[in-house]
Parts: sequence; C-alpha cells; structure tokens
Amino acid sequence: MTTTAEAPTEPRLGGRVALAVWAVGLSTYLLAIFHRSSLAVAGIAATERFGISAAQLATFTMLQLLVYAAMQIPVGLLVDRFGPKAVMLTGVLVLSVSQAGFALAETYPLALLARTFVGMGDAMTWICVLRLISRWFPARRIPIVTQLSGTLGQLGAIGATVPMTWALGELGWTAAYLSTASIGLVLAVLLVLVVGDAPGSRRVVGPHLSLASVRTSLAASWAHPGTRLGFWMHFTTQFSANTVSLLWGYPFLVQGEGLSTGTAGLLLSLVVVAFMYSGPVLGILISRFPWHRSTIVLAIVWAMVATWTAVLAWPGTAPLWLLVLLTQVVGFGGPASMVGFDLARTSNPAARLASATGIINQAGFSACLVVVVAVGLVLDALTPGASTDYSPEAFRWAMSVQYPLWAIGLVQIWRYRRRARRVIDRAALQAGEPVTE
Repeated sequence: MTTTAEAPTEPRLGGRVALAVWAVGLSTYLLAIFHRSSLAVAGIAATERFGISAAQLATFTMLQLLVYAAMQIPVGLLVDRFGPKAVMLTGVLVLSVSQAGFALAETYPLALLARTFVGMGDAMTWICVLRLISRWFPARRIPIVTQLSGTLGQLGAIGATVPMTWALGELGWTAAYLSTASIGLVLAVLLVLVVGDAPGSRRVVGPHLSLASVRTSLAASWAHPGTRLGFWMHFTTQFSANTVSLLWGYPFLVQGEGLSTGTAGLLLSLVVVAFMYSGPVLGILISRFPWHRSTIVLAIVWAMVATWTAVLAWPGTAPLWLLVLLTQVVGFGGPASMVGFDLARTSNPAARLASATGIINQAGFSACLVVVVAVGLVLDALTPGASTDYSPEAFRWAMSVQYPLWAIGLVQIWRYRRRARRVIDRAALQAGEPVTE
C-alpha cells in the first residue's frame, strides 16, 4: 500500500481529529439515508405525479436498491484502491445531482433514471464510513462507533418522514427535493477540508487493480466462513426494516391497518427510534461478547418473525400497541445487520476489508429488493383493475413474502456460524486483536 501527503505528526486514535473526521463522514452517510428514504412518505404523491401503479412505484425503490447492491463490491474495491475520502466525495456529488434531477423530473422514465443515480451515490457512503472508523479508532471501540454511526445516521430517515411530509405539503414536490439536494454541496466542501484517509495521511491508496488481483481478493474474502456468516446475518436482518421504511410501511399502515396518515408517519418514525437506541446496546454487547454475535442475531430474527406473525394473523386490524411493538422489533433489524460488518472486520486483513464489507453489504439490500418487488406484485395481483386502493387482506398476503427469506437466512446463519467458530481464534477475538495473515 502506498501512502501520500504525510503529515508531520500523527493524530491520536479516537482523539479530536478522529472525531472531526468521523462527524463529517457520518453527516454524509446521514444525508445518503435521507435521500434513500425520501420516497417513503412520497409514495402516494409519486403515484399521482407520474400516474403509476403499485408495481411501478415499487420499481423506484427496486432500481435504487438494485444499483446499491450491485455497487457494493465495486465500491469496496475502489475504496481499497483510492481511499474512502475520494470515493465518498464522488458519492455525495452524485447524490446531489441525482436528487436535483428527481425534483425536476416530470415523467416516469426520467424519475427512474434519477433514482438509479441516487442508489449509486448512496452506495459510496457507508463502506467509506466503516473504513474511516477502522483507521481512526482503537480496535476495542470500533464495534461501538460502528453501531453509533448507524444509529445517528438514522436521523436522516427521521428527516425523511415528518419534515419531508411537511415540505411536500407546503413547498411542493420540486422545491422540497431541490432544497435537500443543495445540502450535499456543503458536505462536499467539508469532506475536502476535514477528512483524511488515515491518521497522518490525507490520502492512502492501494495497489493498482487488475482482474487477477480483484479475483484473488474477492475469492479470499468469500472463502472465509466469517465473511459468509456476516453476509447471511445482513441478508436476514435488514430487509424487513428497509421494506417498511423505504416504501411499503406507510401504505400498509394506512390502507392495510386503517390508521390515519399522521399516526402512520409517527409509527414509521418509531422504527427509526428503535434503530437509534438499539444500535448502541448491540454495539456494547458485541464488543463484550464477540463470540456470541450470531446468537444475538438469531434471537432478533426470531423476534421479528414472531411479531410479524402476530400482526398478520390478528383478526381484523391489529391493535395499536401491537403495531408499536412491531416498529420496535423491526427497528432492531438495522443494527443487527451491522453485526455482519464486525464479522468482516474480524475475518479479513485490512487490505481487503472494504471489499469484504461490500460483499456483506449487498446481502440485505438484495433481499430487500426481492421483498419490495414481491409485495408490489402481490398487491397488484389481488387488487382488481388498476386501483391503488389495496385491501387489508391483500396486504396480509403481500407482507407474508418475507417468510421464505427468513427461512433461508436462518438456516444459513446456523450453518456458517458453526464453520466460522472452527477457524476464528476465540482468545484473540475476546482481546480485540486485529486480524492478521
């Protein structure tokens, strides 16, 4: 690895400079979450603006998630090659331009193109934040800072619920989305001025990429059962929360459960609240008990399965207390998915950490892509004509498409945790020692 632009003194790990770097990187991730989630409360407005069906509405999120998932491995390789600062700067500029395009789009194809590039810019943020954390903080603090980053990043999702609902109602579609696009320009300046790839280095670059080196790096990462365990953890835990918060939660609560728009928006905000308080809790738990990371994840997945079953099987509409419980259990899925990144960190050397993280990060979004599309197809199949007035019964069947993915994920987590435990040094893991080869 080649390091350029060395500083005369190296800042302390976890010190003030590290916190400043983390704050700017985190703000960029927060903005990406906002842009990713901004369609959640605009679904009904989008159907009216572009004259589209549920399946076509789902295509917005489908394309965004498809691009996000497809970009994870390339972005990981780019971070290993060019460093997190350069990749994140590119990502925030792409986000700003594409969100402005979405604001101005008046036709469905142009809007689809804009959301595609939103997914591309979004894909260039989280892996960069993880790489910055791994270089700027001591090993024992990395799980906690990672979970805290995911937790605080969800403020972007909160901004995409009640405030975005207000902006769409008061300012209109174009002004609401244009105002959010401008924020990225400010963050781009801060990235240039504040962020360095590592302590003492403004930029850290890796060796030139070749087809052979890429193939070797990815094969080595995937060959480790810890990486595969992290992949299936991410796959199994994340899709339910994303399906609810990105697109189908609001229509499900309003049309499927008969709630008012205000109550539905509040419940979606509670999903984010659950994400925010559960993240630090899980960070502390996996920092203290790293050997039992898979056990913690399995417990959370079974809780999601049980709570969704209670809601969908409830005669008539579910009571409000049960829907509140659902938001809390589903909200745990986001932080639980981040446990997979800790598996990447403790199963791979630093030189291929970003590419291993990219492999894992595509899992949950790929699963979410399947669920989002399947829900739209089921709703359209069970609703006569081109109506978007979906019945509670249609939503029950549509939301049940989650069960096959949970089943696959649970089996794979159980399978690979046994393999991972055979090769991971338990004593080194408990001591928080870095992975070496």
